[in-house]
Amino acid sequence: MIDSGRLELPDFLPGSVWLVGAGPGDPGLLSVLALHALDHADIVVYDALVDPRILALAPPGATLDYAGKRGGRPSPSQPDISARLIRLAQEGRRVLRLKGGDPCVFGRGGEEALALAASGIPFRIVPGITAGIGGLAYAGIPVTHRDINSAVTFVTGHSSGGAVPDGVDWEAIARGSPVIVLYMGLRHIAAIAARLIAAGRTPNEPVAIVSKATTPAQRVVVTSLAEAAATAMAAGIEGPTIIAIGEVVRLRAALDWIGDAAPWPGAG
Repeated sequence: MIDSGRLELPDFLPGSVWLVGAGPGDPGLLSVLALHALDHADIVVYDALVDPRILALAPPGATLDYAGKRGGRPSPSQPDISARLIRLAQEGRRVLRLKGGDPCVFGRGGEEALALAASGIPFRIVPGITAGIGGLAYAGIPVTHRDINSAVTFVTGHSSGGAVPDGVDWEAIARGSPVIVLYMGLRHIAAIAARLIAAGRTPNEPVAIVSKATTPAQRVVVTSLAEAAATAMAAGIEGPTIIAIGEVVRLRAALDWIGDAAPWPGAG
């Protein structure tokens, strides 16, 4: 039980919405504010990537309301989800909008917050650990290292329509970012790798593909930029994935603190 008074945590008021990041999977990566919100929510509107162990932390009387969007499957539209949050708040509920990772890192949290603001609904944004940082850390890959890179670029691997994003300046990223972290990039990794190589990245640049990061099902494959798509297919890698491109991937050889054969941290 969290001592809300001692920590001076804010009240979760009826008629308000909290947009909360649940982190990449491991319940141990939840923030205190996220746990506080789970303790007091009347309804939890959750995404597909929220770990079931986190949902189990909701109080017995809370309603769990699935609002997940997965590529290629029937899913609720973003306007429908935003309208649902507004309606539930107007009914006087304490509405917890629970998202995997961080709500404002490729999580549509900004869109939902704008919709709430336009309707006069009080809201709070609670950041979460994003997979591009936490997921890679669990794979033994720091996103920055002062001897390797002083910049990193986070980029989505597909547009809202499901294609490779045309609005991304891949040539500029290839030239200017020593480390590139791809969210939702598995489906288009072959096309993205081809664009990066055409823009000057080395075909044998190291790449790590992390599947189901920070969960007991986590898998990591290390390959090269030119071979990333073929390696992922041969290994049977499944989404969700986070993909790191750059020399920091080589540090995994020394920093794989979990280890492929080691018991999962916290496993009974």
